[in-house]
Amino acid sequence: MPGTSDDGPPDATRAGLRRLLASFPGTTVPPWVRQALLDGVGGVVLFAENTPDLITTRRLCDELHAIAPDVLIMVDEEGGDVSRLEAVTGSSIPGNAALGVLDDVATTGRVGRALGALLHAVGIDIDLAPCLDVASQPRNPVIGTRSFGADAQLVARHGDAFVRGMAEGGVAACAKHYPGHGATEVDSHAGLPVLDVGLAELEARDGLPFRTAVAAGLEAVMTAHVVVPELGPDPASLSAWSSQRLRTDGFDGLIITDALGMRAVGDDLGRAAVAAVAAGADLLCLDAPHERDAELAFRQALDALTAAFADGTLDLAATAEADRRVAVAAAAARRRRKQPRVDVDTALTALAEAGRDAARRALRTTGSPVLMPPVALVDLRGRQNLAAGRTTSAFQSALDDRLRRLGEPPARRLDPAADDLDRAGAVLVLTREPYPEAAEGRALAALLERCPSAVVVHTGLPAVAPHVPTRVDCHGVGRANAEAVAELLLPVPAEPSR
Repeated sequence: MPGTSDDGPPDATRAGLRRLLASFPGTTVPPWVRQALLDGVGGVVLFAENTPDLITTRRLCDELHAIAPDVLIMVDEEGGDVSRLEAVTGSSIPGNAALGVLDDVATTGRVGRALGALLHAVGIDIDLAPCLDVASQPRNPVIGTRSFGADAQLVARHGDAFVRGMAEGGVAACAKHYPGHGATEVDSHAGLPVLDVGLAELEARDGLPFRTAVAAGLEAVMTAHVVVPELGPDPASLSAWSSQRLRTDGFDGLIITDALGMRAVGDDLGRAAVAAVAAGADLLCLDAPHERDAELAFRQALDALTAAFADGTLDLAATAEADRRVAVAAAAARRRRKQPRVDVDTALTALAEAGRDAARRALRTTGSPVLMPPVALVDLRGRQNLAAGRTTSAFQSALDDRLRRLGEPPARRLDPAADDLDRAGAVLVLTREPYPEAAEGRALAALLERCPSAVVVHTGLPAVAPHVPTRVDCHGVGRANAEAVAELLLPVPAEPSR
């Protein structure tokens, strides 16, 4: 570690370390992370490459806590479209949009509680969820079904239930993406979004879910790489107004930045790290380890922070409040870790039961969507949600599982322009954003001309659902969503009673 000695790092380096959240590839702790833990790094964020299965995740978390009992371990486990712990299989819960459509706060609390229990079982301290963005712009390329919905009151009440549920399960929540990412039209992974609204609308619409969650005992907030022109030219994550507004609203928990490796804040990670700390962030997410060399990124951020603390650009004395908040969060996490942990398999079973119930009840149908095998699957979804990372083909797996139970061959995956599409049997079409003027919408129209009896499964926001005779809206692409659709479309006949 730069600037370390036998007595540990000097004050400037130590101050920088306490602001950083490290990430790393693989399932073992590399030497540089071990040293950072011993020197007092603020926390660690795990990604899908660290969590291939739950037992490995628990072993890794236990190792990290054994090295540094105060380290905060975080993961981006939203459920639905975005899962790290279940990236291989797809999430056991349907995600926020389905919960919002169902609009049963008791169910949302149950899902949050079950997710919290699973995360507690594997050793996670803080979940970087839920999304409290109000999905007021259907064409938003990164939020979509990660939001509870387009109504601020609905998002607020379900965010409240989810945050309380996760706390009951044994894990702290980190609500995101403050001050609200739902009305933007640019993905901050790829560019700098602008939230061009007046302050009154910002407060009444986008701010309400966050204020409600703070009242529910929220322990952390993630700031977004979103510009609000009336508040300044820089994104919230790098602007003092974001932390000032949160503190004015009575929030005394952790302020954590979204990943500073995103293109929204440029290529200079060190500059972004210094700006975020100057703006009042307590902890800084850097980048996913598969996006760049994790150790190099960590050292770039640390070197920049060390230099800024050493030359007075950042005030060492002013970090005392940030240190206090991190210490409070670490103490709360230690208390939670002392609570009995349920068995991992038991926790996963409870999560799957809660998710299955919610996903089934959230389905919305038009016409009589039933498939008679053989089945052809046509996937028209074009754009990938960059926040989701590596995910499995949940719909193909769910369909094939149901077809096997019926003694039928697996679904054929066909191109929408396939010559034999109109002779392929029952055709199932997956859509996400089938706007009439977009490629996905044009492809859907052409397909329905050839196969008017096709069943369309819409995985995106209800506001952009296609108007077709036979449709299922499932509000996400998690495994729970896919399995609920497969059960609906391919019912397994009940065995005759004896």
